[in-house]
Amino acid sequence: MGIEERLPGGFLLGSVEKIAGWARKSSLWPATFGLACCAIEMMAAGDPRHDLARFGMERFSATPRQADLLVVAGRVSQKMAPVIRSIYDQMPDPKWVIAMGVCASSGGMFNNYAVVQGVDHIVPVDVYLPGCPPRPEMLLDAIVKLHDRIGQARLGERRARQVAERDSAALTWTPPAEALGGAR
Repeated sequence: MGIEERLPGGFLLGSVEKIAGWARKSSLWPATFGLACCAIEMMAAGDPRHDLARFGMERFSATPRQADLLVVAGRVSQKMAPVIRSIYDQMPDPKWVIAMGVCASSGGMFNNYAVVQGVDHIVPVDVYLPGCPPRPEMLLDAIVKLHDRIGQARLGERRARQVAERDSAALTWTPPAEALGGAR
C-alpha cells in the first residue's frame, strides 16, 4: 500500500499525481527486446545525433527487474512470446510497453502460424510505433507520446484497475478463424 491510497481525493492527490508523473516520465529505464531489423533502428536512436539521454533514457537495463519500459522491436515468434511475457512479469510496476515496427504491432507481412499477430496479445501495449522499420526519429516521437501518457497517469486503485483490465484482455485473446486457416 502506497501513499496514494492514504491520501484523500481532490487537490492534494492531483498534485501528487502530477509530481509522480513528472518524475516517472523523466527517468524511464528501458529494457530492450530487439528481435529483428527494428532493433538496429532502436540502437541508432541512442547515438549522439538522436540522443536518448535528453529523455533520461541513457541507461538501457540488462535486467527486467531494473526497467520500467519494454521496447519490443521486431516480429515476435510463437517461441519468443513466453519469454516476452516473462520479462514483462519481472518488471516492477508501473511499467510501459512500446511496440516498435509493424511486425510487433500487427505481425506485419508475416501472416503465418509462427509469428504472433501483434505483441498486444501477450502484453498490454501503451504506444504503437508503425513502420518497416521505423526511423529513430519515429521512436523519439513515440517516447514523447508515452511521456504525455505517463504524465497524465492516475495513481492508486484507479491505475491498478486500468492495468488489470488491459492485462486480462491481452491474456484472453483468441485468434480469429481466418488467421487459423479457415473456419473451425
